[in-house]
Amino acid sequence: MAEQSSAPQRKKKAGAFDIRMVIAALIGIYGVVLTILGIIANSKEVDKADGININLWAGIAMLVFAALFVLWARLRPIAVPVEAPADRGEG
Repeated sequence: MAEQSSAPQRKKKAGAFDIRMVIAALIGIYGVVLTILGIIANSKEVDKADGININLWAGIAMLVFAALFVLWARLRPIAVPVEAPADRGEG
């Protein structure tokens, strides 16, 4: 029978494989694209949206959202328990 040790279980951070980092990267890329499109927008495009540069505001909002996700992932990382390799000499 296998003995269970009373030693504390080691944990490892999920790091780049944390889904929050993937979401932040995707939203951040879209935010950069929209912000650039908002900066280079001509007045005809802005007038279509009732005078509001919606690409610029949506891009900035996406960048803030992505930054909050990265901050969340850094402040509260997901800890994954690390298991010791099993003894392969059995049987």
